[in-house]
Amino acid sequence: MIPTKEQAWQLICEFNDGEFHRLHAQIVGDTMRYFAEELGYGAEADFWEVVGILHDLDFEKWPAEHCTKEQEIMRERGIDERIVHATASHGWAITVDVKPEHEMEKVLYAVDELTGLIGAVAVMRPSKSFMDLEVKSVKKKFKDKKFAAGCSREVILRGAELLGWTLEDLIARTILALRKHEQNAKSAA
Repeated sequence: MIPTKEQAWQLICEFNDGEFHRLHAQIVGDTMRYFAEELGYGAEADFWEVVGILHDLDFEKWPAEHCTKEQEIMRERGIDERIVHATASHGWAITVDVKPEHEMEKVLYAVDELTGLIGAVAVMRPSKSFMDLEVKSVKKKFKDKKFAAGCSREVILRGAELLGWTLEDLIARTILALRKHEQNAKSAA
């Protein structure tokens, strides 16, 4: 079964009470949709978005079993194995040995941590917006290991390498995705 966006959201809310984790699921879902359209997978944009929404399904309740417990939950519910593999693969070389293979999985691996870092940079700015955020500002904070210390620079760099992109390109593209997210959030409000 391939869940709809609404079904994926219900599942995330079932296992994640915290607003932080729910917002992260929404941001990564929107970012994945953006990249699907940007990279020529527009017909699969809904699928990419669902993967983004569900990627941290188990993190709030089972952080020590992250990317393992969610596989069990999804399989119990009959969720398509492509989603199970994709969501698990973002924990590659961290919590699981499931390597990102498809371009979608590589994007998820690269942007999961990066959206958090870029978000932390944005909230420190006077505008608190992605709209005026520049790559150089993110790169400066990327170099400061104490800033948003929970965002793994190693994973971000490995993700860029998996995609065959430079760090600057990955940051620039992800900023554009987050601008689109911000526009969508404003129009929905």
